[in-house]
Amino acid sequence: MRAEVFQAWRSGWLAGSAALALLLPAALAPALPRHGDMVLRERSEPAAAKMAAARYARFGGVKPSADARHLADWVADSGDNAGSDFVIVDKKFATIFVFDGAAKLLGASPILLGAAVGDDSVPDIGKRPVAQVLPRERTTPAGRFMAERGHNAFGHDVIWLDYDAAVSIPRVVTSQASEHRLERLATRSVEDKRISFGCINVPAAFYESHVRPSFAAGRALVYVLPELKSVRQVFGSYDVAAAHGQGVGLSAAAAKPPPSPTTAPTL
Repeated sequence: MRAEVFQAWRSGWLAGSAALALLLPAALAPALPRHGDMVLRERSEPAAAKMAAARYARFGGVKPSADARHLADWVADSGDNAGSDFVIVDKKFATIFVFDGAAKLLGASPILLGAAVGDDSVPDIGKRPVAQVLPRERTTPAGRFMAERGHNAFGHDVIWLDYDAAVSIPRVVTSQASEHRLERLATRSVEDKRISFGCINVPAAFYESHVRPSFAAGRALVYVLPELKSVRQVFGSYDVAAAHGQGVGLSAAAAKPPPSPTTAPTL
């Protein structure tokens, strides 16, 4: 009888010990580092801690439009300009901005633009005589242009954006007194600035002091903002603050087109 009881107790003790041995690793597991847990902890760290700091364009005391700020910030953050000076042309506000390679504003000026609203050049327009260009075809195309210095048909030095489409940045043309181009530059009305066949006319003094020096070393980028399409559609740009996890940035307003302006900003 005692042997049977002892045998039963012995069998129960052995079974309990085996069960305890099986349970102990699971009970101790939370206290031990596991490869899966380490990976999860690493991935749960804030992404901003490993992300490079956001870079923004510096406009100084000039207040640009939402689209101009958005694009300048994107160029600064993405390095799309590859460290070279660059130019932004804001057609909606008839303004040109010249930046150094670090996206610091060097200068801004009112400009004259194509008389017609539109973001594309008419095919083969550069091959036609000026007299054959219809009023609705006098557009300044939007886009990213690798521009360079050259000369126009009159032998004047200009900055060519698109030679085939005859689109350039010259000094303001004053050969037609009836157009009052200098007077148009002096007003704050954006409508007054729509007078050219598509070229971007800048004041002669600004051309000499800011535009020409930026192209002294060769080519440089000119970004012409659209007026019908969206900025992101044309350039594939992004909002810098949002991309760096900083919420909605200063350029978020660029996602929606602003009301059509009637006056240029104060520079």
